[in-house]
Amino acid sequence: MEEIEIYLESAAETMDGAIKHLIIELGKIRAGRASPQMLEGIQIDYYGSMSPLQNVASVNTPDTRTLAIRPFEKRMIGEIEKAIRNSNIGLSPNNDGETIRLSVPPLTEERRQDLVKRAKQEVETAKVNIRNVRQDANNSIRKLTKEGVSEDMVKIGEERVQKLTDEHTNRVDKIFDAKEKDIMEV
Repeated sequence: MEEIEIYLESAAETMDGAIKHLIIELGKIRAGRASPQMLEGIQIDYYGSMSPLQNVASVNTPDTRTLAIRPFEKRMIGEIEKAIRNSNIGLSPNNDGETIRLSVPPLTEERRQDLVKRAKQEVETAKVNIRNVRQDANNSIRKLTKEGVSEDMVKIGEERVQKLTDEHTNRVDKIFDAKEKDIMEV
């Protein structure tokens, strides 16, 4: 039974990781409001090595429609501006010499629908990852019959893995519902 518990704990951790990844990816999908998360993943050429934007500048939201980026070193402002333009996030940087401002335009209904579709893709990816973890855990638990674990214990282990999968899938659905509501809110 101890081996089954180990597989269950490992599966739960991996499923939690899939949900954390989903939350990060959904954070990158803008919902009409400015959010520093929109800039996650943007890499800056910092003296020859690529660094995340958050490592070379502070990112603030002075209001719901504006992102303000203040580089830690003024000479990096051009590199940051270039990286934002090349990132394909759909925002144009305005540079006043000290701060880069990004204005987040209100979303059209069509754009909102596109963002919901993108969020659904991320949700489906998370669910597939969770199901793959379930399959791996079940395969590992089934192999325990060769090591002398009874079929009843294996069956109980598989039921617990399924319960874990259902719980994580429900969490994913709730996260999506909240994000969809956020995107569609005008």
